[in-house]
Amino acid sequence: MSATANPATPAPPRRASFGLRVLIGIGAGLVLGLTAGAIGPAADGSPNAIAQLLALVGSSFVQLLKVLVPPLIFAAIVASIARLRTLNNAARLAGQTLLWFALTALLAVLTGIALGLALEPGVHAGVSAASATAPKSVGTWLDFTRSLVPANFLGLSASSKLTEGAVSTGLEFNVLQIVVMAIALGFAALRSGEAGERLLDGVGQVLVVLRRLLGWLVQLAPYGSAGLIGNAVVKYGWDTLGSIAQFALAVYLGLGIVLFVIYPLLLKAHGLSPLRFFAKAWPAIELAFVTRSSVAALPVAEAITTQRLGVPEAYAAFAVPVGATTKMDGCAAIYPAVAAIFIAQFYGLTLDPAQYLLIVLVSVLGSAATAGVTGALVMLTLTLTTLGLPLEGAGLLLAIDPILDMGRTAVNVAGQILIPVIVARREGLLDRAAYDADATGELAIG
Repeated sequence: MSATANPATPAPPRRASFGLRVLIGIGAGLVLGLTAGAIGPAADGSPNAIAQLLALVGSSFVQLLKVLVPPLIFAAIVASIARLRTLNNAARLAGQTLLWFALTALLAVLTGIALGLALEPGVHAGVSAASATAPKSVGTWLDFTRSLVPANFLGLSASSKLTEGAVSTGLEFNVLQIVVMAIALGFAALRSGEAGERLLDGVGQVLVVLRRLLGWLVQLAPYGSAGLIGNAVVKYGWDTLGSIAQFALAVYLGLGIVLFVIYPLLLKAHGLSPLRFFAKAWPAIELAFVTRSSVAALPVAEAITTQRLGVPEAYAAFAVPVGATTKMDGCAAIYPAVAAIFIAQFYGLTLDPAQYLLIVLVSVLGSAATAGVTGALVMLTLTLTTLGLPLEGAGLLLAIDPILDMGRTAVNVAGQILIPVIVARREGLLDRAAYDADATGELAIG
């Protein structure tokens, strides 16, 4: 009896990696944004159909992320505190994490100061002093201290504004308050016996469901990226860079030095390959660039840190969410340093050594002040008030802030992934086989 050979089953087509899909989305967004810009507004002055579609897709994607991320952060930190019990050196890990947050912030702010002094962006500014207006919201140390005290269990705040005769009310969440509440609840549960154990088990199960839901949403990131980058091209363009091009150059040069020089040197100093790091971390960095939100990129950053870079989940589940709220080398170190020097030079003011030291101290100690506010305006105004510089100078920079914020957030997220890797390596917890392996398969975000 002869056996008939079954025809070989064709292998399913290989799906492009997450990072490549996001990159394709960015490219498509650029093309659509340029096309929308070339078409121009509709006859009635409203944005054309392509521009409206880009704005809708981009804003909807970020809004959905904002809905899911607060409970994710809360559940992740509470659950991570329970997991930290399994590590013998949990307190040391937390201390080392905060120490390296501060050390890398110091390197970043020194880079910003050096570039501000070398390039003198305020001397070469082509912007008119008439555009200098004080921002509506100003960051102060008192506000930062108050933000540490939760206003309610969910860290929610409501604001109303009058637009074209209609009152609209919106809800925002303070990430730092969520972190404070989660840490407090987690440690309280550890000391509450059996009831606390049941609570921690329940939070762990909720976290599994939230990760699954968020995983589905993150798969839409290529489309969200196209909408966000396309809308940025339509709304801001690149012409606005011309008036203060020297300032934008100094900021992006500083971001590039931190991302592609300082971070790789730190990795090399710990015997780790920078190429491996960036090959695996790049999808989170891309997502941070287009969304302009460390919190939005959090699920991808955490998945990369544990699955691709070999950081133990028990530690990464604590370090990455905390980093997403307090580790801001782009927004809280490079940018305020260059901006403060720009404003001083623009107004013909001379900063003394003590004021440069204040820039360093504010940047290293005040990173968490940006946690509850989108963008770096709160950190900039905090720096200006501490130095006694004119707050009106911040108004000179607002026109190009969204363009700068993309690069700042990308550096923020890269640093938030880098520090857990370095600390895990120093403490002997890093899985070198996972770190050195090629990145294969899809990230398990859900």
